[in-house]
Amino acid sequence: MEKMRSQQFPNRSIDDWKVKAEQSLKGKKVESLQSNSYESITLKPLYTQDDELPVSEYPGGADFRRGTSLLGHVTNEWKIAQRIQYKTADELKQKLEDAFTKGQTAISFNLSNEIADRFLELLGEKVEDYPFAINTKRFQTQLLANLSSGAELSGYIASDPITLFAEEGTFEMEALQDWVLEIKQADRYFPNLRTVLIDTTPYHNGGANAVQELAAAAATGVYYLDKLTESGMEFDRALSKMVFQFSIGSNFFMELAKLRAARVIWNRITELYGFPENARGMQIAAETSRFTKTVYDSHVNLLRTANEAFAAVLGGVQYLHVAPFDELAGASPFSERIARNMQLILKEEALLNKVVDPAGGSWYIETLTNVLAEKAWALFQKIEAKGGILEGLKMNWLQQEIDEVFTRKKLDAETRKQSIVGTNVYAKLDESVTCTKIETVKDQTKIEIIPQRRLAEPFEELRRKAKFIEKHKGAAPDVGLLCLGQLKQHKARLDFMKGFLSAGGIKTVESTPIFTVDEARLYLNEQPSKFICICGTNEQYELFGHEILAALKLDFPETTFLLAGLPDKENQNQWLTEGIQLFIHVKSNCYETLAAILEALEVTVDETEKA
Repeated sequence: MEKMRSQQFPNRSIDDWKVKAEQSLKGKKVESLQSNSYESITLKPLYTQDDELPVSEYPGGADFRRGTSLLGHVTNEWKIAQRIQYKTADELKQKLEDAFTKGQTAISFNLSNEIADRFLELLGEKVEDYPFAINTKRFQTQLLANLSSGAELSGYIASDPITLFAEEGTFEMEALQDWVLEIKQADRYFPNLRTVLIDTTPYHNGGANAVQELAAAAATGVYYLDKLTESGMEFDRALSKMVFQFSIGSNFFMELAKLRAARVIWNRITELYGFPENARGMQIAAETSRFTKTVYDSHVNLLRTANEAFAAVLGGVQYLHVAPFDELAGASPFSERIARNMQLILKEEALLNKVVDPAGGSWYIETLTNVLAEKAWALFQKIEAKGGILEGLKMNWLQQEIDEVFTRKKLDAETRKQSIVGTNVYAKLDESVTCTKIETVKDQTKIEIIPQRRLAEPFEELRRKAKFIEKHKGAAPDVGLLCLGQLKQHKARLDFMKGFLSAGGIKTVESTPIFTVDEARLYLNEQPSKFICICGTNEQYELFGHEILAALKLDFPETTFLLAGLPDKENQNQWLTEGIQLFIHVKSNCYETLAAILEALEVTVDETEKA
């Protein structure tokens, strides 16, 4: 026992870890584990005490990265601000009653003309009992005019004219000036109500990265501060009217750090304006991302929203909306309840309202926060150098910057470098869904709008095309898989091809193990698919694949032959000469490949209908 008591673990250095890591990497350098984010940030595989930078020892101090309240959510719980979905005013009234008895803690819903006019009638005493969390968009004037004045109103009933400009493409300077006067007037009647929203959601849904969202938020906040104070509003009153809205994406640590970096940047800006420290804390409303959600296999959205909501809470938000998992197809009472309960679980079971800043002090998160803040500050300065956020949008410069990032994200999804479970990987072909497609109006736009997109949309369009073919052909589009050799030999590429094709709604018809030309002919006679993909090992391809392909090209000249895998460069030309149209492998652009196959099959359907 004495020997055991005296035993100690040996001290290890980062160099010791690198040696072990490179041994497991079989000769590759540990730097190969690094990755680059869409923010052009190099992410290391390991963060250590050497990465540590001085930060506040408690929330509510220094640059507010750790939150604006000393005890975080322990004493200032975030508000459950689920946006109530409704069709009629009476339904809204009933659903609000129900929501507040089941955990809702803020008044939140989208507005319409009818609701804006009947606001007080619908809410009654709730306007004094609960804070608001409403993005009014173009209904702010109408809504505020139908509210009774009172210091008891809290939360936010706010709009962001510049973001609406970016989203819709039309803007009137006179309308902005009128809005500034309305904010100033509303402050007299509703002193505790925030009315100025800085909404980055349209940038996020357009494909922006975290740096662009943060820079746009900072530039918009500065623009509104300047306009409000130029109108004669006192600085401290102008600042007290503002609330920032962020969408939370799927990169957990990046999104968590984004919220922390937002407070760092806003603290720096307000400090330069001369605000005292107790006025520099940022109010943040957050919502789970629409950009990351899918129509197909919608229950996977539960995992996505849980991840995003968790990041938002750890990031220190004041208001949070979690979208129902089936929102794209039309939310149900069940999915709305699950969405609301997700926040209750984070409070009551994950106990996130019992721990002060659980992310604080993480070497990785603190480093990411600093790098994001630095990069966003540089982009913010670039926006200001171009004349500010409004000029950056008028020049279409910011839109182009965002579109470049979206193009990278889209390509990663199309090539399946970015996995979208249930859509471009592990797709369920027996699923039938409906989705209301929102068309973007582009007529009479004065700028290039920022389209509101989702990453899964291209693959969802392929699935819809596959359903169209199935409806007119009477059978789902399919590709035959010619399996060479025994199951253990062709299974890897067989499974790969089944997963690859299912992302486009294409079914597969696999052969029995093929060893001879006659067996291959028999399979093709029984499987009249326009596309046949040969699956097997490289050795089998060279052993008898060429012979089988040559025979089949003679007997089935109208068939398009594909090959699973990518042969060595010296062998590729031979395969192409012998009749292979395309090699399908892990680096293939999945979307483009499937789109080409479906287009060819759709042409076949059209020709059949004409005949």
